[in-house]
Amino acid sequence: MSGAVETARLMDAVYRRQRHIYDVTRKYYLLGRDHLIRELKPPRGGAVLELGCGTGRNLIAAARLYPNTRFYGLDISRHMLETAAKNIENAGLSDRITLIEGDAANASATEGLGVSGYDRVFYSYTLSMIPIWREALQAGSARLKEGGRIHVVDFGQQQGLPRWFARLLFSWLKSFHVTPRAELEDELRALALQSGSRLRFRHLYRGYADYAELTRT
Repeated sequence: MSGAVETARLMDAVYRRQRHIYDVTRKYYLLGRDHLIRELKPPRGGAVLELGCGTGRNLIAAARLYPNTRFYGLDISRHMLETAAKNIENAGLSDRITLIEGDAANASATEGLGVSGYDRVFYSYTLSMIPIWREALQAGSARLKEGGRIHVVDFGQQQGLPRWFARLLFSWLKSFHVTPRAELEDELRALALQSGSRLRFRHLYRGYADYAELTRT
């Protein structure tokens, strides 16, 4: 069985039931998502891709903030995409948000969308859930236009918070197959060097979350 199939089955198993309460519960600890959306600032008429779009919450918020932009969302979980499609339809945004089932680490997964390149590619609390997260970053970089940006927000290493809090959080996240990536900044710096990009990396909320922008120059 391929890694993508295994990941799809795992994500479907984890979120088959949780998807119905996902947005209500996650808003209390997936901090920095709205910060990322505010910083996207895509060009008028641009194309934005979210890798690991889940329930479509971020796509809907971004589409409302940037009404002259086309949005695309990819997720490996069919159950999550079913929920996302319903949410997007209820929001009246089906004409501006396109969903596709696929592996974020596969750069060819979005070829059927007819978009040659994206002005923005973003990952919101996704890389900590993807087993081959480095490959997912590489795939996102491969989809980016010249002058485009990658945006990332995910769990940090809790540097400025009490150690007991970090231990408790990491243990709880592990039960959902979530692993905060301690090597995220190093990996992004290597990707920036490789792709001729400029990196801006910040710790948010005393290290609770990490936020990064990788700009293709």
